[in-house]
Amino acid sequence: MRWKKTVTMIEAHAEGEVGRIITSGVIDIPGATMVEKLDYMNTDGDDLRKFLVLEPRGYAQMSTMLLLPPTQPEADVAMIVLQGDKAHAMSGSNAICTVTTILETGIVEMQEPETSVVLDTPAGLVSAQAVCANGKCQSVELEMPPCYVDSTNVEVEVDGFGTIPIDIAFGGIFYALVDPAVVNLTINPDSARAMVDAGSRIQRAANSQLTIAHPEFSALNGLSYVMFISKTDDGRLKGATIMPPGRIDRSPCGTGNSARMALMHSKGEVQVGDQFTALSIIDSEFQVKLLRTTEIYGRDAVVPSITGRGWIHGMHQIGLDPSDPYPKGYLLSDCWGEAVDLLN
Repeated sequence: MRWKKTVTMIEAHAEGEVGRIITSGVIDIPGATMVEKLDYMNTDGDDLRKFLVLEPRGYAQMSTMLLLPPTQPEADVAMIVLQGDKAHAMSGSNAICTVTTILETGIVEMQEPETSVVLDTPAGLVSAQAVCANGKCQSVELEMPPCYVDSTNVEVEVDGFGTIPIDIAFGGIFYALVDPAVVNLTINPDSARAMVDAGSRIQRAANSQLTIAHPEFSALNGLSYVMFISKTDDGRLKGATIMPPGRIDRSPCGTGNSARMALMHSKGEVQVGDQFTALSIIDSEFQVKLLRTTEIYGRDAVVPSITGRGWIHGMHQIGLDPSDPYPKGYLLSDCWGEAVDLLN
């Protein structure tokens, strides 16, 4: 065996959503700020993303976190989220995986009963409070970056569904928040494949018909995901985030529920101090709380918190043999969805 690249990762999941955290093999990437590093990963660094995320070394139902030195003195560690389509600025479930991993493996020293960790992300600083006991990270509360509504009741023409109304909000990345009833679906495991198909079509249609851009950072642009949203009879939030090129988030989704808090606040449906249980398609739970209101880029904004649990479940090492014909990996539609031709 001869490898010219070796990467070691810890595998964890946050309420069902798998995140791999790179602990060796990638020291740093170019860029003075996290936004510049994100832009690098989506341009010159895309081959590295593909090597880490795509088959045969990766698979559809997971993300990979680049663990990097922080660019801001207040932060303990920096992270960028790599997925099948591109690098993303922030993910709540993956931040929970990251905090759990760095504390339980000693990368950052664990303090009981609570450890504070600050993550440096392209979406901004994320403060985490981890409840710890007997060497275990029992839960992680994330104070998310400011979130705001971009636009409401925007109509997009979606192949196979006609005109669909969507609300667009920023929760660390941009989301379309959609009532599943408009595509004749409900959020349950039996609908997963149909929801992925409908959500993927909505996401592609919105990106082709709308201009969605962060007011300050050009690298934070485009609609990352569609989140179908509903409520249970007892008032809990139900959600299903559809991730390109074609899969569904197993967790309740931290950035999605942050975007949802911004939308709910704009409609008068939530006030500072209100807390909700958010359920995923597999009924795993996050606790979502509206901490405070603020203003960002001349817009009304909110600061929510997301609380969930993470579990380390494995260690993984990948490498690249110089003779391997697939150094950048590949995608097939049987696992990754029908839009793989847009990414290959």
